[in-house]
Amino acid sequence: MSTTEELNDWAYALKCEKAVEGLKKNGFDALYCQTGEEVFHYIVNEAADAKSIGFGGSLSVADLKLADKLKGMGKEILNHSAPDLTPEQKMAVTRRQLTCDLFLTGSNAVTLSGVLVNIDGNGNRAAAMFYGPKKVIVVVGRNKLVDGGVEEAICRIKKFAAPANAKRLDLATPCATTGFCSDCNSPQRICRVTTIIEKKPRNTDIRVLVVNEDMGL
Repeated sequence: MSTTEELNDWAYALKCEKAVEGLKKNGFDALYCQTGEEVFHYIVNEAADAKSIGFGGSLSVADLKLADKLKGMGKEILNHSAPDLTPEQKMAVTRRQLTCDLFLTGSNAVTLSGVLVNIDGNGNRAAAMFYGPKKVIVVVGRNKLVDGGVEEAICRIKKFAAPANAKRLDLATPCATTGFCSDCNSPQRICRVTTIIEKKPRNTDIRVLVVNEDMGL
C-alpha cells in the first residue's frame, strides 16, 4: 500500500468512526468495519437463526456475494433482482421482504451525525428498512458518508447515485443519458420516495455497518 493510500484509509477511518458515533447516539446498533470481508462474516453469523433473507437491490450488498453462501446454509433467499422474474413475481418477492427474518440493504447516503437518507422509485427497499423485517442490516461504504446534513445527503443521491442507478437499470430517464439530474417527469423516474431515518425506529432491529471501503453507488 502506498503512502497516499495509507493516509487516505486513515482519514476515512476517522470519518467512518464519527458516523458510527453519530448512529449510536441516534439509537442504532452501529459497527465500524475495516473491510467488506469483515462485513461478509458478520452477516453470515447474524443470519444463523434466520429462515428467510431479503435482498434490497443494493450493490453494496450484491458485491459481497452473500446469496450463494446463505442459500448453501439452507436460507430462503428473497431477491427481487433475480433474473427471469415476471413483474408479478417481483412484486410478490418485495412484499415478502417486508416480513422476512433478515433484510439486507445499503443506504444511498448517511450523515456523520447518524441519519440515513434514501430515495427510491417504488419505496419497497426504504419501507423494509424501518418496519416489518425482524432484523435489518444496512451496509454503508465510506463513499456514502456526507459531512453535512440531510440536504447534502439528498444532493449526493440526486447528483451521483440516482443517475448511476438509472443507467445501471437501463431506464429511460434524462439522467441515464446525461448523467445529471433534471428533476424529470419521466414515467421511469426513480426519485419518487424520499425517506429520512433520524432515529432508530422503536420496533425494528437495525444494524448499520460502516465500512472503510467504497461500496455501491
